[in-house]
Amino acid sequence: MVQRVTVPTLFAPPVYAHASVVEAGTKLAFLAGSVPLDADGKIVGEGDPVRQARQVLANLDEQLRAVGSDMAHVVSTDVYVVSGEPAVLSAVWDVVEASGLSIGPHSSTLLGVACLGYTGQLVEITATAVVP
Repeated sequence: MVQRVTVPTLFAPPVYAHASVVEAGTKLAFLAGSVPLDADGKIVGEGDPVRQARQVLANLDEQLRAVGSDMAHVVSTDVYVVSGEPAVLSAVWDVVEASGLSIGPHSSTLLGVACLGYTGQLVEITATAVVP
């Protein structure tokens, strides 16, 4: 169903694949950005990107279950972090790596950005997943 590819002639990525290939005819889910809001719409972990990453991943897990998928079937993510500091991006990536997303491993891009959509928001993750 999903073929994960790490290109041997490229630098070996830490716990993600260079590409994920899904055969035509497979059902895919394209998820909107998962954000660090609780069920009441309040920011979780204000000022703490690691705490926000945990909330984002919990929300992503809910999104996936709602469409009949799960973390193991995610083929691609974009991880956005409001920071220009590699240490902050690494701390958020450590949370991603510890989640079920690293089972794949999936293809991912980690980005430091200037701001995100909600006041106080520091982390957002978009995802594409196979629906088995």
